[in-house]
Amino acid sequence: MSAFRIPVRVYWEDTDAGGVVYYANYLRFLERCRSDWLRSKGISQQTLAATRGVQFMVLAVNIEYKAAARLDDLLEVSCEVEPEGRTTAIFHQQIRREAGSAEERELLVDARVRVVCVDAKTLRPQRMGEYIQ
Repeated sequence: MSAFRIPVRVYWEDTDAGGVVYYANYLRFLERCRSDWLRSKGISQQTLAATRGVQFMVLAVNIEYKAAARLDDLLEVSCEVEPEGRTTAIFHQQIRREAGSAEERELLVDARVRVVCVDAKTLRPQRMGEYIQ
């Protein structure tokens, strides 16, 4: 399976006083990629909650910071999903600095994000639909 990818530009509000991306902002970039991955499958999280009564919650994040992104960098954020049981999935995600060739794209962040599908009202685990394949 090939990874889903989105571009992300680093803006002033993403950085700390030194012009380096603040560590917690990488989580926002990863979330944006997972949301866009669902959209690419024709699924709106808002519609999913309203029509099927389910939403996703993060259970765990394992993240390794390899190198820093800086102001104005163009990043490539990717995700590949691995269903795990009936209610959970693991997203294998990476953030790379965009450059010319694939070999030149420096790995900045390597993450594993475990999510659970829950009932939007009770927050109890629910069977994950076919959209997580």
